[in-house]
Amino acid sequence: MIARQKLAAILVFLVILSIGAAVFDYDPIWSQVSSFRNWNLGLDLAGGSLLTYNIDLSKVPAADQASVVSGLRNVIEKRVNLFGVSEPRVYTETAGGDTRLVIELAGVKDVADAIKEIGATPFLDFRTVVQATSTAATSTDLLNASSTGGYQFIPTALNGRYVVGAQVVFDQYTRQPQVAIEFNGDGAQLFGSITSANVGKPLAIFLDNQLIEMPTVQEAITGGKAVISGNFTLASAQTLAERFNAGALPAPITLVNQQTISADFGSNALDRAVFAGLIGTLAVMLFMIIYYRKFGIFAAAALLMYVALTLAVFKIVPVTMSLSGIAGFILSIGMAVDANVLVFERTKEEIKRGLSHYAAVEEGFKRAWTSIRDSNVSTMITAAVLYYGTSSFVQGFALTLFIGVVMSMFSAITITRTMMRVFYGRSEEKKESLS
Repeated sequence: MIARQKLAAILVFLVILSIGAAVFDYDPIWSQVSSFRNWNLGLDLAGGSLLTYNIDLSKVPAADQASVVSGLRNVIEKRVNLFGVSEPRVYTETAGGDTRLVIELAGVKDVADAIKEIGATPFLDFRTVVQATSTAATSTDLLNASSTGGYQFIPTALNGRYVVGAQVVFDQYTRQPQVAIEFNGDGAQLFGSITSANVGKPLAIFLDNQLIEMPTVQEAITGGKAVISGNFTLASAQTLAERFNAGALPAPITLVNQQTISADFGSNALDRAVFAGLIGTLAVMLFMIIYYRKFGIFAAAALLMYVALTLAVFKIVPVTMSLSGIAGFILSIGMAVDANVLVFERTKEEIKRGLSHYAAVEEGFKRAWTSIRDSNVSTMITAAVLYYGTSSFVQGFALTLFIGVVMSMFSAITITRTMMRVFYGRSEEKKESLS
């Protein structure tokens, strides 16, 4: 009795959680309750602009190309964020031997300023640092200086075109990550004279006129090689090295394609996608009820709860929903039903063997679990490969499919099983009391 009461309490909790998730999913209602999380719609649903740039890597050594491309993507993403675009997407892709940078600006129609800003190759430069109140600098220097946080930054002749490249290295004693920079011959002379005149002082490094690092010069460096050390994590050191490479090596970007997608088109596409998903879900529920009867009612109820909970996870993550993402979610709905079909068929077999309904349910779930686990894990592996091995809309499909499959396992094993245990447990209890 106590066990059944606990199961009933769990079921009530799941129902309440699903109702709350449904309210959270529906923006017209949820926006009146809280401003936390609105749906992030992709370019194909919200409308906006798609910009495609070709990255010229002809003058970049093969060993440095991956770092340069990653650094460019990082820099361009920072530039895009300055426009206040909601959930911009910046990614790279390879097509026909060309490396391209793709930028999705959802909701943006007039992108003339964005194109102008994005189209510039990242510029790296080094600046000496003086206190804002210092009189050490000449009047000419101060006229050309920029000020930030009580410091004035005086431009030097040293910039990205003198930098050969940068890479992450590790301190031989502490094993802490560091960033090693190498200059060409002219750059080595400039860097040597700058560091000689600024021993014990900070040297500022700017990328796109934004301060990215301000290390202190420990000694005059005349060999053309320097190491920046500090409290770097491996990720932060890699990011800094990529930024150096993006501003140091010649990899200009050229706009090769621009597409503007109407918001009306996106709205129509969203309406059709939602309608298709609704019809598909209702059709699956109807089939399960007709074919499995009482079992089908459990499956239909679990499916509604699955849809509400999964959409809530999409909003919390958050997942940028596109047409391909919706397709992945709808596919996962069918897979959620597959798990129930396996369980129901196993349960029917156990009932034919003479087991009670409650015992048949337990045995059915036990025997079906390995098949459910193996099929879903294989799908999750495929989705992960698609996500990390592709780009653009395929990634959206893979991400929603992966999350949907994970949630479908929860739905089948937790929600459906709890409902069947509660209701079949009660029916068995009634039979015992009548005997």
